[in-house]
Amino acid sequence: MRIRFLFILCCLLLVIGIPGARFAMFLSDSVAPDGELVVTVKPGSSLGMVSERLHKDGIISDPLQFRLLARWKGVATRIHSGDYLFSEAATPVAVLQRLVEGDVRRIRLTIPEGFTLREIATRVERRGLGDAERFLRACSDPRFLNALEVTAASLEGHLFPETYLFEAGRPETDLIRAMVAELDRNLSPELLAKAEKQNLNRYQLLTLASIVQKEAGNVAEMPRIAAVFHNRLKRGIPLQADPTVIYGIADFDGNLTRAHLKDPGPYNTYVNRGLPPGPICNPGLDALRATAAPADTRDLYFVARGDGTHKFSTTLKEHNRAVRRYQLRR
Repeated sequence: MRIRFLFILCCLLLVIGIPGARFAMFLSDSVAPDGELVVTVKPGSSLGMVSERLHKDGIISDPLQFRLLARWKGVATRIHSGDYLFSEAATPVAVLQRLVEGDVRRIRLTIPEGFTLREIATRVERRGLGDAERFLRACSDPRFLNALEVTAASLEGHLFPETYLFEAGRPETDLIRAMVAELDRNLSPELLAKAEKQNLNRYQLLTLASIVQKEAGNVAEMPRIAAVFHNRLKRGIPLQADPTVIYGIADFDGNLTRAHLKDPGPYNTYVNRGLPPGPICNPGLDALRATAAPADTRDLYFVARGDGTHKFSTTLKEHNRAVRRYQLRR
């Protein structure tokens, strides 16, 4: 009887010990992928599907043991979807921790000051973060704009220029929400109060700042350029800003003609007084600040010198002289 008992005990130890030893070896098995590898975990993927994919791509050595590990730690249902970048050797515990924490690959997206919605949409697509046309449709979707509490017809002017880090595979609307939220964070109560003193509401601030953004060759001149437009608005003088006319031209080819300047379109600030219907680009913080707090000057005109700066004038006679000097080279 004693011999039989010892035999059974040894068998049990073998049954328990061998799998335990295999599991211990699995936990310490650091697997290195063959170069950089992106593994996509789709929303709704089961632990089994994820385990098999990781094994197939050479990230883990045993899918069954990986599932046991996840259940042992109680995280089998806490794996996040997304694109995961694997480039270095990692243990199964480290791999599982990344999946649970949602340590997904993020793509850097830089939106320069003065980009239009279409330019932003194009860059989003080129960075592999979405479809340009879907992005643009969302930017003019009334229901989506209502959810964002934007009363304008589109989000032109509402996407704040900044460098963002986005997860690959996120819907375009998530990117847009982040950009609108960044604008809200930068439009401080103090900034809006300054704009109100200039008789500009929030949307008018965005509109005029977008023109300042497009006209300015450098940040230093923004307050003075803003002052020119403020002075013109106060006197009822048309803004006569070329960028607004260009914005209203479909498929502009780079050649602004006299016919364009005479076209009665809504964005033609040569024939229409006051501000155009809305922003013509997405202005940065410098342009917003300059528009809310313009320089104290009586300037009504400016002309490009050709070196990135402008010559400012208070009278038409002085301005015409500057045009002859810097534009006509007479």
